[in-house]
Formats: sequence, C-alpha cells, structure tokens
Amino acid sequence: MTIHWFPGHMTKAKREIQQRLDMVDCIIELRDSRCPMSSRNPLIDELRQNKPRLIVLTKKDMADPEKTKVWIESLSSDQTSVIALDLLKEDTRKLVVEGVLKIMAPKFERWKARGIQPRAVKAMVLGIPNVGKSTLINQLAKKKMMTVANKPGVTMALKWAKVHPQLDVLDTPGLLWPKFDDPEVGIRLALSGSIAEHVLPMDELALIAYDFLKTHYPAALSSRYHMEPTNLDELLHHIAQKRGFTRNGQINLDEARATFLRELRQGDLGRISFE
Repeated sequence: MTIHWFPGHMTKAKREIQQRLDMVDCIIELRDSRCPMSSRNPLIDELRQNKPRLIVLTKKDMADPEKTKVWIESLSSDQTSVIALDLLKEDTRKLVVEGVLKIMAPKFERWKARGIQPRAVKAMVLGIPNVGKSTLINQLAKKKMMTVANKPGVTMALKWAKVHPQLDVLDTPGLLWPKFDDPEVGIRLALSGSIAEHVLPMDELALIAYDFLKTHYPAALSSRYHMEPTNLDELLHHIAQKRGFTRNGQINLDEARATFLRELRQGDLGRISFE
C-alpha cells in the first residue's frame, strides 16, 4: 500500500519557512511519540540551518513508555535535546521553556562574549500535521491562541505568538514531504492520524492495523473489545453488532472499520507504539 498526501498549501508553507528561518534562534520540532522516526520530516533537517533543536515527542500518554525511553536516548545529541510530553496533563510551559534555554545556552554565551543584551528567544515550531503544534503553543501561552482540531491540515499560515517572557514562537502549518521513500512511513503516519482520511484506503489500513496489533499488542484487542478475534472480519462484525452499526437491516462494516481505526488513533486501545 502506497500513501501520498502533499496538498498545495504545504508547498507554500515550505517556501515561507525557508524565508523566515533567519529570524529565529532555534527550532522546536514536534514528533509523535508513537512513531518518532516516521514523524520526522526530512525537510526539517534541510531547512534547519544547523540551529539548536528541541525535539518534543507529543502524545506520550498514547505511546508504549518503554519504547519512548529508548527513543529519547537515541535521538539526543550535542545540538538536540529530547523530551516526551502529554501536552495537556504535564507542565508543558515549564518543561518546554527549560528545554529551549538548555539548547540555547551555548548561543547565550556567544551573545554575552559579543556584548549582546539578553532578549526573548525566537523559536520556530515545526512538525507534521496533527502532531500538536497549536496545542503546544496554547499551553505555552496559557490561553487559546491557535485553533486546535484532532485532524490534520488545520493550521494553514505562519503566526507569531509571545508565549513567555523568555520565549516567542512562530507557529507553522503541518508539513509533510512529497514522497515517502519507505511505504511503511506512510502507513505509520496514517495509523497515527497525520494523513487526511479521504486519501486513505481504509480497508487495507484496517487490515494492516489489525495484523500489527495481533502481532505486537494482542491484549489490546481483547481488552478493548472483550473478545479474541481470529481475523479482522470477525472483529468488525463484533464492533458493528455491539455498537448498533446497521443500515436498512444490514451490518455497516464501513462504520465499524472507521471506528476501529479512530479508536486506535486516539489511544482507546491502550499505549501503543508503531515503531
């Protein structure tokens, strides 16, 4: 299964990001804790200009905690700090500002040596669609500054926000890249909710999701649906019957399939990592 989604506004966003990079001191890159490598946009590495980077692994509460620990360690480097957050339940403002000040410490020393007066750090917030950029900024500002929705493609323009005395951030649209060289990347992004549903082959995606869960998290299915399915069709019939998904006396398997995938994406099947 091959998945592509690169709407026109992403081309414009990439161009605007390139034009404004010289205005920022560092990058705050958001990735999904459930798939930290698949949710890494290679364009960000191209655009970054070697600026200090704080990687925020969002949706920590939905990911396998043991796998998240491994990812934090493997992604950290001299110029990159990594933190995992539940944006709505942790002290996001404190932890992100501390992370930014940490990665900026060497640059602060250079400013001091050159006699440059301290000022608020200017950071660009980057990431793929539906990874939590607007939620992060609202939490930093302690008020609603950006529109939030649990679907990709809501933020369409670049917006500055003063969120803290020590931090100004530039919000950017969720940015994918024109082609996934590895088809598995597209599948993981689809499973995590970063690709618009209208471009997805839902029947194939549901089968992939079912096989993945049966192999890696079999208890998730039995815990959520109170059964031990032997195949996807059996699971979908069970969901349809239990939820009353019928139309003209016929079981609506499309609605059952959409429900299964939605509940996987929103964490109803437990803490699951896709890579």
